[in-house]
Amino acid sequence: MNIEQRGPSKGEIKAAVMTILSRHVGIEKALGMGDLYSQAYGRAWRHRINDTRELRKIITELRYEGALIGETRSQVGGGYYLARSAHELSAFFKKRKREALMKLHLVARMQRVGLAELLGQMQLNLSSSSANATEDTQKGLFDGGA
Repeated sequence: MNIEQRGPSKGEIKAAVMTILSRHVGIEKALGMGDLYSQAYGRAWRHRINDTRELRKIITELRYEGALIGETRSQVGGGYYLARSAHELSAFFKKRKREALMKLHLVARMQRVGLAELLGQMQLNLSSSSANATEDTQKGLFDGGA
């Protein structure tokens, strides 16, 4: 019987990503998703979206854990990197906040309310769920506010 060999564990992939990105400090040394994937997993991806989904989740987890992983989406030289300076972090945060506000603006338009009203509603939802902040906040933010 042929038993399929298991790939590296999530913890091993996380460690590998941080090790790999430690050689890519600064936006100018950004490493593309395909290269990061092949180095972390030891194989090339077959389907760009499906195969790299888990790696994108791991990058998000590492960010939640405090890793200063930035990204650039330029056509040439785009990818992931470890932020070198406060300026790089600030630029990354500014971009992410703008993207978040644009998405919230879309939700507000679809709900036919102003962005300020939507943000106020969200603030109330966040305040009222402070007992179980993490769980309730995620539910409130991701269930459409229902």
